Amino acid sequence: MEYQVTNENLCVSKVKVIAVASSSLLLVGDAQTIQLSSAFDTPPESLIIGPLVPLAPKA
Repeated sequence: MEYQVTNENLCVSKVKVIAVASSSLLLVGDAQTIQLSSAFDTPPESLIIGPLVPLAPKA
């Protein structure tokens, strides 16, 4: 897959993350190359998927 982006000016003053997936990427800024990979060596019958747990808010 090829994905072409034309960058313009960007100003980020605040980022609020509510939850994070087990396979995720949060990028603010520039990157020449991003390579993502995943390996899963557990048999499918032993996989237990529970409810998502949100990040604890900071005080």
